[in-house]
Amino acid sequence: MNLADAVHARHTVKAYEAGKSLPDAQVETLLTALHQSPSSVNSQPWHFVVASTAEGRARIAAATTGAYAYNEQKVINASHVIAMCMRIDLDDSHLEAILERESADGRFKTLEMRAGQDKSRRSYVDMHKYERRDTAQWMEKQVYLALGGLLLGAAVLGIDATPMEGFDSRALDASLGLRERGLTSVVLVSLGYRSDEDFNAGLPKSRLPRDQVFTFI
Repeated sequence: MNLADAVHARHTVKAYEAGKSLPDAQVETLLTALHQSPSSVNSQPWHFVVASTAEGRARIAAATTGAYAYNEQKVINASHVIAMCMRIDLDDSHLEAILERESADGRFKTLEMRAGQDKSRRSYVDMHKYERRDTAQWMEKQVYLALGGLLLGAAVLGIDATPMEGFDSRALDASLGLRERGLTSVVLVSLGYRSDEDFNAGLPKSRLPRDQVFTFI
């Protein structure tokens, strides 16, 4: 499927066919897309919890009860569900780990280049921490960049997907032990095969006219 066809064909799935799993190769492709996601100054302030078993999905579904019960079946019946999380803080250990990985991957030809990259990244971290005081929002934006790539990748592969903010983040953080690891949940994504009960599949897509969305200069 080419990109144009994929973006027209994709939609937010409202019901999944239970018991049907995605091929491992397709899942691995999507995980690669997530792993290679871009982020501001390569900060990579994320972590992704992948539930591929009934037990794993049930742990995530525990956060979709009560006011969020409308999303419970989308979690339970999907093939895979990914809890996209962000770090609580960009601490020294994380920044040092990124720098070491970049160095090991051969991104620096000299020690001066390595030091320059570290200084530049830390200047952005400090700016968001002290001047803008929006570190959490900045990190969350990077998670949503990864979400966009995941949804587009799923569409190109013909995989049905549902992004969901409708869940109890406190309950999910507790269920997955996220806060003890310096993480918190941001958004869920269900992946799999839509069922015949997916009413959204038969509805036309609706977007504002192009002349209201684009300005060409």
